[in-house]
Amino acid sequence: MRIAMIGTGYVGLVSGACFSEFGHHVVCVDKDMSKIDMLKAGKMPIYEPGLEEVVADSVKAGRLSFTGDLAASVKEADAVFIAVGTPSRRGDGHADLTYVFKAAEEIAAALDGYTVIVTKSTVPVGTGKRAEDTIRAIRPDADFDVASNPEFLREGSAIEDFRRPDRVVCGTVSDQARAVLRELYRPLFLNETPMLFTSRETSELIKYAANAFLATKITFINEMADICEKVGANVQDVARGIGLDGRIGGKFLHAGPGYGGSCFPKDMLALLRTAEEVGAPTRIVGAVAAVNEERKMRMAHKVADAFGGVAGKTVAVLGLTFKPNTDDMRDSPSLVILPELVRQGARIRAYDPEGMHEAKKLLDVEMCADAYEALEGADGVVILTEWNEFRALDLKTTKRLLKTPLMVDLRNIYRPEEMAKAGFAYVSIGRPPVG
Repeated sequence: MRIAMIGTGYVGLVSGACFSEFGHHVVCVDKDMSKIDMLKAGKMPIYEPGLEEVVADSVKAGRLSFTGDLAASVKEADAVFIAVGTPSRRGDGHADLTYVFKAAEEIAAALDGYTVIVTKSTVPVGTGKRAEDTIRAIRPDADFDVASNPEFLREGSAIEDFRRPDRVVCGTVSDQARAVLRELYRPLFLNETPMLFTSRETSELIKYAANAFLATKITFINEMADICEKVGANVQDVARGIGLDGRIGGKFLHAGPGYGGSCFPKDMLALLRTAEEVGAPTRIVGAVAAVNEERKMRMAHKVADAFGGVAGKTVAVLGLTFKPNTDDMRDSPSLVILPELVRQGARIRAYDPEGMHEAKKLLDVEMCADAYEALEGADGVVILTEWNEFRALDLKTTKRLLKTPLMVDLRNIYRPEEMAKAGFAYVSIGRPPVG
């Protein structure tokens, strides 16, 4: 089948590349010609493991291309995916749907023959209907359906998530649109991937509900970690003890400095605003969002306390992105924690394997070439992101480079007994301090 993917951001580029890997012919469209030129040259505008190889293979096979010509791409397409950004709107937290409806207007003008228009962007309930109304007002003669197909890709493992998803959710009541969507995802039938067809409104809400629930799990275990620190318990054992219950599950029960990224923060706000508008306010979602924001500042104070105050001290920071295997800095805990430490008088020497290009735009701290350069001469080290290369630091070298053998591990990647044996004062999340 022929697909036009509108938007070459994280969702659009990964989805387009993976659909082309399935054997479909995909044209990725973007107004930013610098991104199009970059992609044509084989350079990725985002960091995602495996993406460059998938793109290169599909381009070489003639199934994937990049253009700024939306009209020509839509005209030839069986399915058009809207995968543009939906950031939080300034002032009220609602999802900003400007780019979605602009794309819908341009798609309307270019439609030629039956086409399924699919919202891949994360959008509030009712957006699909509004997009359909917009298109029909412009082209009452057009033959099309508007469907919802939310993405559930995790940054850092998006390629595998697309190839082997837990489920595919499609929102449409049109038999013709269902047939097209089934054909698009037909390669997944071999893996017996569940394909859930619902109404558009249900599909749109599923994405928000899923992210809200996962954010709640993260926030819950973080609060349990706080209790563990007060009573001398181990949050990792608590997480395993409850996660082995099949009704709960062990995923997203890892204590840390709070969630961030491109999805959870903005989607929680958008869901809150939608709930308020329809007269069904959700106190749980509101509490989760508030607790998570407070936690980031609390982690800054936790670090300062571990250093006995940071005024005049040098703090080595390993990891700046909100999670490993991405260069995404959006709503990363580092954007709250590091400025607060600087405000308290700390000098920050930081390193991140992929995020420093973006971090330089957002943080006024010293960036280092590698982890050991960041450690040299520092009064202690803070682990903010659990990149694999930080999981096996040479502890003898680390201790030698630091002025003081102090590690504040906000991701619990080291074992307290190991750190004590190596002669470190070690502070982690939800576990008794050692050293």
